[in-house]
Amino acid sequence: MKNTAKIEGTAEAWESGELGRDPAHAKRAPKEIEQQVDDALCLQAISIRLNKELIEDFKFIAKHHGIGYQPLMRDALKRFADAEYKRIAIQLANEKAAEEKEREASRQEHKLAA
Repeated sequence: MKNTAKIEGTAEAWESGELGRDPAHAKRAPKEIEQQVDDALCLQAISIRLNKELIEDFKFIAKHHGIGYQPLMRDALKRFADAEYKRIAIQLANEKAAEEKEREASRQEHKLAA
């Protein structure tokens, strides 16, 4: 019988990759399961061409943070979209406030002229 050292099954062993990252024990999930996961997480696959240097940058940053580069890209895109929504909302609110200020000034001019 072969005597192999076993790695204790702790959360730390899974998080560090000592357990669960051996490709010999991995297999692709069936398409139905992949679709269920995508549906549950509201994910949609897309095809996009990016500069190789940008991809390498994301891989480096992702490795530093201990995550995959694609989830990092998703997070970066989500952060950007959220920030843009906020910027647009502020811009529209400022424009609306300026229009209201102009209308109020116009009302005041009409009152004074009357």
